[in-house]
Amino acid sequence: MKRAVEFPSENPRELIRADLFTPDEGEGPWPVIVMGGGWCYVKELIMPEYAQFFLREGLAALIFDYRCLGASDGEPRQHLDPWKQIADYRSAVDALSYLDEYEGVIDRERIGVWGISYSGGHALIVGALDPRVKCVVSQIPIIEGWYNSMRAHGSVGFRELTALVNQERRQRYLTGRHGTIPHSGDPKTEVVTWPHPETRPVFMKIKETTAPRHEHYSTIQSVEHVWTYDVRPFLPRILDTPTLMIVAEGDDLTLWEREVPAFGEIATSKKKLFVQRKSTHMSMYSNLSHLAIAGKEAADWCRQWLIESR
Repeated sequence: MKRAVEFPSENPRELIRADLFTPDEGEGPWPVIVMGGGWCYVKELIMPEYAQFFLREGLAALIFDYRCLGASDGEPRQHLDPWKQIADYRSAVDALSYLDEYEGVIDRERIGVWGISYSGGHALIVGALDPRVKCVVSQIPIIEGWYNSMRAHGSVGFRELTALVNQERRQRYLTGRHGTIPHSGDPKTEVVTWPHPETRPVFMKIKETTAPRHEHYSTIQSVEHVWTYDVRPFLPRILDTPTLMIVAEGDDLTLWEREVPAFGEIATSKKKLFVQRKSTHMSMYSNLSHLAIAGKEAADWCRQWLIESR
């Protein structure tokens, strides 16, 4: 069953809107997985497909829009601040933990978090910070934003992106207005955040079919924010929380050669690294067999730690 819900963010004047999925069979309270998306995601983008794997294992799923995106409040629109997005994850955990409407529906002692791409890093940070989180799934995560961006663009492309960011910063300071930049595209014809031409067709197909609220651009300041983003200082703080990292063997977008060493820095012994063979970053969205393998791996992990170990 699916129902629309909303709850306050850390700024009570800005509401976060979400969809709560509960299993069709059985009765609550259910363990629950909090799910947030990656760069420019809305809650309808690929996450409901992954949520189905949790539902089959008897877990609920809360899929939410970050502030400034989709159905949630917040200005400027299409603004991606990773630290506010991490706060939004924790506001979702707050709502499930403290609001009366979830009493008897959600088991407040069995909350997990799941993230993909940008939010794959968020999930690791939330797992490090929030003791209410009892299980983490991090799928194809960004580990270090500045390095990821520089590697993606190459030295000349990164020089052009940096010039655009600096130019927009001046303009924003003088006018108070945010400039915008495409999420992805052909770097031969325009400056984009992520210069991987295969990304846009996949996201546009999803927009046309299941996620009409998706907008394929962000504020330029969002690029500055990702350059401040580094998951690694938080990994030694994941002391006891069971953590699964799923990486794509051929991922040259979030860089699996950075993800694997980062996995080694996670402190807990209750961890697992799953490498999806013969895959890419975008095949985890567009290839149904790759999605199914990753979805089942995530659901099995959460069932193990939120149901079987209790």
